[in-house]
Amino acid sequence: MSAIFDPINVILLGIAIFIFINLRSVLGKRTGNERRPPDGFGSRNKDDEQSDDRSDNVVSLSDRGGNKKARAEKITESEDEVVAPVDAALAAIMKADPDFDKKIFIEGSKAAYEMIVTAFATGDKKTLKRLLGKEVYDGFVSAIDQREKDNHSVDFSFVGLDAASIIETTVENHEALVTVRFVSKIISSTRDTENHVIDGDPTEVRTVRDIWTFVRDLSTRDPNWKLVGSEAAD
Repeated sequence: MSAIFDPINVILLGIAIFIFINLRSVLGKRTGNERRPPDGFGSRNKDDEQSDDRSDNVVSLSDRGGNKKARAEKITESEDEVVAPVDAALAAIMKADPDFDKKIFIEGSKAAYEMIVTAFATGDKKTLKRLLGKEVYDGFVSAIDQREKDNHSVDFSFVGLDAASIIETTVENHEALVTVRFVSKIISSTRDTENHVIDGDPTEVRTVRDIWTFVRDLSTRDPNWKLVGSEAAD
């Protein structure tokens, strides 16, 4: 039997397609549950299954010094890249860990960046604990606790990453430190108990520039990198 042409079905199909396209265009709002931790960034291993309370060897970004402005001037914001001067330092990491791949690291750091900023906005301490060194974790949790104490709520959408660039690498005392500059776009605002916006703008897409440092202990079998330093880039 041949199919019967029904103009109503065609109209309904057109409406469904229109709704789908518009939903896809709502700036990629995230809830924090869409992605698992990327390999090498908070992925669970056998040691993690036994204990989630391992002490972390934390190296604060502010303790390492360096010229933030000079680092920022080395890169562009148009694409993911590794700045040429850091290649020699990356060679030291690859010598200690032959499995290290800078392109895979950048992709993993991009996924970790989205997860971390989203987890902070939503107060997801469990995800933060997996991805942050102890000192940074304590700072993030303190801010979350204060926000909850003040009964403030955050509206947050992660729009996307424009660039992620390795700008500095070092190997110190069997620890590999890799500093990445991220350029992202977000929508973020904070509301008080009366639902008034007290910070940010719920309609504005903002460009955010961050410099984050990740660390990994090369003397252990643990393949995971953790965020141990963060600062806003100029």
